[in-house]
Amino acid sequence: MFEVGFSELLVIAGLALVVLGPEKLPKVVGEIGRWMGRARAMARQFREQLEEEAAEVQRKTEAKIETPSTVSEPSTPMPFDEPVMPDHVPTHDTPSVAETPAVAEAPAATKPDDEHRA
Repeated sequence: MFEVGFSELLVIAGLALVVLGPEKLPKVVGEIGRWMGRARAMARQFREQLEEEAAEVQRKTEAKIETPSTVSEPSTPMPFDEPVMPDHVPTHDTPSVAETPAVAEAPAATKPDDEHRA
């Protein structure tokens, strides 16, 4: 997105030299270097701390998985262990809409004209 090439760096250095002068420029560059060093050190420490936390969570998870549970499972399945299908779930026995035969509509009942004249 925002790239600074060699030519841009030369322009920035030239402007800094003109604005700051040859006496202050080395001091400013040194300060900027120290700030960048501190920022890199903080980023490194933050990354190391995150890696340590992730490793600790992974060790705890692996230890929890490897530890056998103290509750023994029953050797024979209990009747309530079987899956129960609710009534509203369609099964394979219920025909789908595409499988139901089409029903022809009955013509509407018409009354003779004699009944309308009464």
